Amino acid sequence: MAPAPAARAEGDGDGSPEADTHPDRAYAGDPHAAPAAGRPEADRLRKAPAPGHAPVSGDAHRREQPSAPGPVPGHPNHRPDAPAPGDRPLAHSADGKGPAPHRPEPRGGLLMGRPFGVPVYVAPSWFLVAALITWVFGGQLERVLPELGAARYLVSLFFAVAFYASVLVHELAHTVAALRFKLPVRRIQLQFFGGVSEIEKEAETPGREFVLAFVGPLLSLVLAGAFYAAAQTVEPGTVPGVLLAGLMISNLIVAAFNLLPGLPLDGGRMLRAVVWKITGKPMKGTIAAAWVGRALAVSVLIGLPLLTQSGALGTDAADNVGMDTVLDALLAAILAAIIWTGAGNSLRMARLREHLPELRARALTRRAVPVETDTPLSEALRRANAAGARALVVVDADGQPLSLVREAAIVGVPEHRRPWVAVSGLAQDLTDGMRVSAELSGEELLDALRATPATEYLVVEETGEIYGVLSAADVERAFVKAMARPS
Repeated sequence: MAPAPAARAEGDGDGSPEADTHPDRAYAGDPHAAPAAGRPEADRLRKAPAPGHAPVSGDAHRREQPSAPGPVPGHPNHRPDAPAPGDRPLAHSADGKGPAPHRPEPRGGLLMGRPFGVPVYVAPSWFLVAALITWVFGGQLERVLPELGAARYLVSLFFAVAFYASVLVHELAHTVAALRFKLPVRRIQLQFFGGVSEIEKEAETPGREFVLAFVGPLLSLVLAGAFYAAAQTVEPGTVPGVLLAGLMISNLIVAAFNLLPGLPLDGGRMLRAVVWKITGKPMKGTIAAAWVGRALAVSVLIGLPLLTQSGALGTDAADNVGMDTVLDALLAAILAAIIWTGAGNSLRMARLREHLPELRARALTRRAVPVETDTPLSEALRRANAAGARALVVVDADGQPLSLVREAAIVGVPEHRRPWVAVSGLAQDLTDGMRVSAELSGEELLDALRATPATEYLVVEETGEIYGVLSAADVERAFVKAMARPS
């Protein structure tokens, strides 16, 4: 049977949307090669089935989590030191190691439940903080309720759990608002210094962004009011009275701190929404709120130890440096680092989203040559070079795609053995997730690749025709180039 025609692709697979899109560039990777002679006129195979698709960080306890796109860092097949396959012929572009095994996404700790269908995890760091709160609050109870004795630590442990239950309510407020706005929430995690609600997409309007950020501090204020009202019904100086007062104060602190107008705090999200509304540009809002967040980090690092040292926060002023002063400075440094890092992550996430539309499957797809299962590898490579293609698709007698020949498998076959090795032995069977639409771009493209980790994907038109093969490494290179460009 005569070889089937090569499937067309816009890009040459070098990982750049600006790649040369001439249809007859040589398969061997020479960007200046002459058009192949005798190339068939038909360019596409038919009958291929068509495929079927950071968190809002509103408070000091919530951080930006970039939605790890499949082929960029975080993808199971990512190797930053791997050579770029678009620079050399297919037969010499892989490293011979084959695709990395799929690693499941880390769970994030102990699963506590799934309110509203969103998993809630308790990170190991929470237990360290719970022990610290138990120890500190136990010391305070010793002064207020000395008759408790050693039982004060049980009361303190109950306070630590109740406080983090309040933090969970704060995060659930963000989660419920996100779900109402049709924004997917990956998980909630209780950890060091609070909680994280990992919302996978940004709000579409500044109004929704403002609401999404504000509901967390609002719920903390509501909880503080509820604890205050409950404290009025019990005797002051008793265990219930001290617990309710402590929970009221702690929720007031959480609300006030998160209303500070700097990323990654909820107040920073609200400031971002306001600037976004005024300028019409979300990136300007992110830049303004992130730099205010960095200023807040410096203020916390310098100001918090000075305030505690002077007694302005209700503690006794200290004239010398003691253990309490060292602990205050350490706490300020940790808080400042969290805020500074969160602000930087917010800027990086904004730049990522700004450049994501540059990633288009149609521009990054490699031209592919269809070959039947029993075709020798040497013959398949000869056809690819003749057609100016840089990928191989194994098809049946009717032209239906069956599998993709992996670059890593090709490089592992010595040249003298290639006439005796059939392409079917080097191919990876196609699954539904390995078929992607040529119309995908940006975050939708990355979501599709992340959902089914692989080294190569079959790209098809909406009509079901084969368009070419998309290499995960090419998308990675394009992603890195896009991120390197200035905003």
